[in-house]
Amino acid sequence: MDTDYARIEAAIRYIEATYRQQPTLDAIAAHIGLSPYHFHRLFTRWAGITPKRFVQVLTVDYARHRLHDCASVLQTALDSGLSGPGRLHDLLVTHEAITPGQMGSRGAGLTIDYGFDATPFGGCLLGVSERGIVALSFVDNGCEDAALDALRHDWPAAAIRHAPAATEPLVERIFAPTGSKPGGSPLPVYLAGTNFQVKVWRALLAIPPGALVSYGALAAAIGQPKAARAVGTTVGANAISFLIPCHRVIRSTGVTTGYRWGDTRKRAMHVWEAGHFTSS
Repeated sequence: MDTDYARIEAAIRYIEATYRQQPTLDAIAAHIGLSPYHFHRLFTRWAGITPKRFVQVLTVDYARHRLHDCASVLQTALDSGLSGPGRLHDLLVTHEAITPGQMGSRGAGLTIDYGFDATPFGGCLLGVSERGIVALSFVDNGCEDAALDALRHDWPAAAIRHAPAATEPLVERIFAPTGSKPGGSPLPVYLAGTNFQVKVWRALLAIPPGALVSYGALAAAIGQPKAARAVGTTVGANAISFLIPCHRVIRSTGVTTGYRWGDTRKRAMHVWEAGHFTSS
């Protein structure tokens, strides 16, 4: 899966550089060293969309149209009560915020199991405690130690242990490519942040797959329309990637830059979700 994502990432970079010339399937395939037949199979399996759609989703025009189409989706979701439990492609997600006292203890008394697992967007580090998921970060090859150091930095007083058997089934649920009903209990996340940060992250949980919202719209949805910059900073500080979908927030211009785990990966998520969760 990591090899597939590396090829998709290379294709995205090539398309971004040449999309005004509408690169052909042959040209994209040649750039990443595959035959047109094998590249067509690869990205159709990965993204679930046609080559033409693949190129379209990577353009700023597409992002602008999605912003317009999804203008009210966040507020509607929040008004419907989804600021409590949120849904991620029919995966029920519950959340609990760490208390101020627990924040000061920096994880004392908490045990965090971690594992490195494969996802459609490369490797990830998942950290899960008895209270819920505390971390999900994307990890490029060779950066595993740095990712683990970051987890230890965020939770210095917690007992952290390698337990891939605990994380692998959770990763499979989180990155399920279809909207099938999950088995088992709701998937909990354990949010560690200020009241403002937790409020923003809860709002992110209301954004459905395939939707895109602007930082300004997110600020307005939480009742602080003048706090777009602070909202952007908080979105960037999210430690539980994908599950708390900070990748669905972009600039009002349609530009998708500034993602904590790489701008190309953020655009890959837009392509993947467009293929699996949107019909337009």
